[in-house]
Formats: sequence, C-alpha cells, structure tokens
Amino acid sequence: MGKKRLLKLASLCLAIAATACGGTSGQPNGTVATGSQKLAQIQNQGQIVCGVSGELPGFSFVDATGKYAGLDVDICRAIAAAIFDDPDAVEFRNLNAKERFTAVKSGEVDILSRNTTWTLSRDTGAVGLQFAPVVFYDGQGIMVQKNSGITNLAGLKDKAICTQTGTTNEQNVADRMASLGINYQLVVFEDINVAYATYLQGRCQAVTSDRSQLVSRRSRFPNPEQHLILEETISKEPLAPAVGPGDPNWSDVVNWIIYTTIYAEELGITSENVEEMVNSSNPEITRFLGTEGNLGQELGLTNDFALRVIRHVGNYGEIYNRNLGPETPLNLERGLNRLSTQGGLMYSPPFR
Repeated sequence: MGKKRLLKLASLCLAIAATACGGTSGQPNGTVATGSQKLAQIQNQGQIVCGVSGELPGFSFVDATGKYAGLDVDICRAIAAAIFDDPDAVEFRNLNAKERFTAVKSGEVDILSRNTTWTLSRDTGAVGLQFAPVVFYDGQGIMVQKNSGITNLAGLKDKAICTQTGTTNEQNVADRMASLGINYQLVVFEDINVAYATYLQGRCQAVTSDRSQLVSRRSRFPNPEQHLILEETISKEPLAPAVGPGDPNWSDVVNWIIYTTIYAEELGITSENVEEMVNSSNPEITRFLGTEGNLGQELGLTNDFALRVIRHVGNYGEIYNRNLGPETPLNLERGLNRLSTQGGLMYSPPFR
C-alpha cells in the first residue's frame, strides 16, 4: 500500500474516531456534540449568516439607525444569542424571492428568515428545505387605489394585477380567480420594488402579496391612506424560517430556539423578568432556563441557551410587539399569531 493511501486511511480513521467520541471542537463550554456539521461550522466562523428580504418594514429592513430590524431579523438574532450569547453575531444578506432557495441550499446562508411560505413543494422535491416552526400566520391579499372604485375581487375583472415572480402569489391568485370565473391580467416582476412602482404608476390596477407585506409596503407609500387592502384573504400563508437539507441536528437547533421564544411567553418570562425567573422554584422554569437538567447539551448548546435568547431578544410577544404591534407604524392585529391559550395558533412543545 502506497504512502499516500496510508495517509488518507489514517486521516479517515481519525475523522471517524472524532465523530464516534463526540468531539467538542467548536462547541460552547459545557456542551456535547450533536453531530451537526452546520452548527460546528457556525461556531467556528463566529457568526450566523442569515438570508433576509431587507426591504420589508416590520420583518426585515435597515432602520433609521442603520441596523437591521424586524421579526425575521429577530429570529436570527435569537439564534445568535443562543449560540454565542451575542445577538449581534449575525451577518445579514438580502435575497430576492428568486434566489433565496438556492442561497440556503448552497450554503451561502445558514438560515433563510425571509417571510417565506411553508408549502409541500418547498418542503420536498427539487427545493427540499427543512422548515422551522411558523413565526407568522398570514394570508394573501390584494391592494387597490381607493379612487379606483374596486371594493371586491369581482371588481378586478379584466384588470391588471402586479406581483413578484418566484412566490406563491401567482398560483394563489390564478386559483381564486379561476374559481370565480374572473378574467384578469397578471403582470409579474423579479424585483418586488418594480412591482410596487408599477402599481403606484397606475399601470396595474392592483398589487397582490401577503397581507402583512401589503401593509408594510403601504406604510412607505407617499400617501398610504389612498390605498385599500380588500377584505378577502385568498390563501393561507404560514411564514417560517428554513434551513438546507442534510443536517437534521441543525434543524433541531433552529426549531427549539424558535420554540424558546413561544414557550417563554407561555410561561410569562420576559426580557425584563428573566433574571428573577432564574431563581424560580418551579421545576418547569428552572429546566427551561437551564439551571437544572441538560436540555441545552442535547442540542449541542449551553444549558442556559433559552436564558440567553430571552435576555437578549425577548419572548415571542415582545418580538411581535416591537416590530408589528400597536406602537409601530404597521399596528398589525396579532390574530392567529396569539398564543393558543388566547385563541391563536402559537404553541410550543414542552421542554423536557
């Protein structure tokens, strides 16, 4: 056997041994390896690379201080807080609808947190992403100018509707209009900015997207009060972050960090009281915050990862209110995004 082949064999054996022994290279202190190559890569690079829209107030955009802000942004900051105890250990990359899936599958970004609808075809087949828990339950709507006289879908007969290609919008509006027997013209653009600009110029009589996006975009129009979002919701749009295929352990890490924000709200733990809650006598809380048990180690994180998330970013309710709530320009009613105990759909599995 040649020297080169012997060296290759020795290297392979060392790699196998390291994996079998659960090596801790790149792991935070006090954790065990989960076998997640992506998590180890992120720990070694010292930050998480997060794909976002970057152009959607309330979800992901650059605010007046020059920093990224929004619900999607805070999801990435929560992950950075859990891994590094630093919510700013994130590099944000703006992605359009067409390039977003390629970016996450190729590894250009570690996670896609970009108002993306979870669908069967995106979960399987050629796209094949691993979706995390839903962070915003939405639905597709249609916006028109108030002076158009259009008040319902029937009023869009033979009208032009602008939207962005590479989204679920095209199929949704086609399905609904076909079911109603309404003829219309769909005008699609790769750049969402061009789609809205075309609508504002009057070359399209309507524009369609997720209702939350319509509200967000309308808030930046010169005269937002002159635009009406029709009452009818034409689809279900569960918006969720996603990671690439092939690393279920990394998917678990992302899932449970998101559940952390929801579970904290269920337990009444906030960024303001979390330091006091650490001293709680409630075993459910002490296990969750990592003062007892080894839940963090099972993920490859420190046992206090949930404490880090809440301390730096807050619970889901805090994240929602900060970015979309009544004191923001969007003022979006939580609706389905309330906790299940309050009539919504937000619900976390137990931390045990």
